[in-house]
Amino acid sequence: MSNVIDIQDENTGHPIWSHLRQEAANAAATEPTLASMLNAVILNHDNIPDALSYILATKIGDENMSSMQVREICSDTFTARPEIIDQAINDAQAVLSRDPAAKGYLQPFLFYKGFLALQAYRVGHYLWSEGRQALAYFFQSRISELFSVDIHPAAKIGQGIMIDHATDIVIGETASVGDDVSMLHGVTLGGTGANEQDRHPKVGKGVLIGAGAKILGNIEIGEFARIAACSVVLKDVPAGCTVAGVPAKPVAGECCPEPAKSMNQMLETD
Repeated sequence: MSNVIDIQDENTGHPIWSHLRQEAANAAATEPTLASMLNAVILNHDNIPDALSYILATKIGDENMSSMQVREICSDTFTARPEIIDQAINDAQAVLSRDPAAKGYLQPFLFYKGFLALQAYRVGHYLWSEGRQALAYFFQSRISELFSVDIHPAAKIGQGIMIDHATDIVIGETASVGDDVSMLHGVTLGGTGANEQDRHPKVGKGVLIGAGAKILGNIEIGEFARIAACSVVLKDVPAGCTVAGVPAKPVAGECCPEPAKSMNQMLETD
């Protein structure tokens, strides 16, 4: 879409930062009630890592762990793994290109719980990879409480992800999600049985998962497949295939070439 900006900010080394600041400044000018908040979360910072650390800290901090402690953890994570910021930028661009309700970058950074839950998960995933499992579980718990998005910190998730509306998302420990995936509210990537080994779905690149869909077990969802809303998927889905129903079965008709980007959920069965 034309409103997605692909630029490199000369001062910060990260795309979109100057545009995010401009959106915040415009919003502060047109809605003075929000000026103090916008200054605190965006305009008082010099780059996206600092702003995102602050935003996540104000959300996740509680009486047991202060916002300052959470901010330091996030900042240290972004310093150790700068690619996480690139992933966040790609996630924001995915939201802007696929969600007609998104009018700029400011919305996902401040208000979209799917986007914020993903960025907090990325911090928890880094902590998990560093053997800091108790702290990673703290992040998982707070993300679930705040955003109604329960992602195990060991799960593997790519970039360019859009989780639309986000309420009641569950992604299990051994699940993986490829780049450029879109999913709507109520999606579960769950296990079956009490097997402690590899037990969760593997979702390929560019897959579109409709609202309320349940994908269960160690199964493969091929690249650019579509899972219709409220389907229950228990078997592998070939690449480019559309499935629907309980249990889900292939639906006649060609799938659109990039369903996650087009967000086309219409089932052409004739």
